[in-house]
Amino acid sequence: MYRIGELAKLLSVSTDTLRYYEKHGLLMPSGRSHSGYRLYNEACLQCMQFIVSAKSVGFSLNEIKELLSIKVDKNSHSCGEVKSFTLQKKQQVEVKIAELTRFKDSLQLLSDACCGGDEVAVHCSILSALENIDDTDSRIIQ
Repeated sequence: MYRIGELAKLLSVSTDTLRYYEKHGLLMPSGRSHSGYRLYNEACLQCMQFIVSAKSVGFSLNEIKELLSIKVDKNSHSCGEVKSFTLQKKQQVEVKIAELTRFKDSLQLLSDACCGGDEVAVHCSILSALENIDDTDSRIIQ
C-alpha cells in the first residue's frame, strides 16, 4: 500500500495531480490508514501509470476515461475500436498543428513587415494589420 505522497513520487507527479484524478473519478484510494491518509494499492499504481502514459501522448481527461472503460472491459471491445479512437485523436492533433502553423506563419509575416524601430507606434504595420482584419477571416494574413 502506498500513501498519496509515495504514489506521487513513484509516478513523478504531484499529490495535487493525484487528487485531481481522484476528484474526476479516474483514481480511487484503496482505503485509508488509521490516521486518515489515503492508501493506494498496486492496481492504483498501474491505473495511474496508464493515465500518465495516455496523458503524455495527448489524450484528454474524457478520452482517458473512455480508454480506461475499454481497458476494464477488454472482452467487450476490439483492437479496431481502440485503433479508430487513436486515429481520431491523431486527426484532431493534425488539425491543431495545421492551425498553429497558420498562426506561426501569420505572426512571421506580421513581424517581417514591421520595422521594429524606436519610432512611435502611430504607423505600426502590425497594429494597422490587426485593426483591419475582416471578421469573416480568422487568419491575420492570407
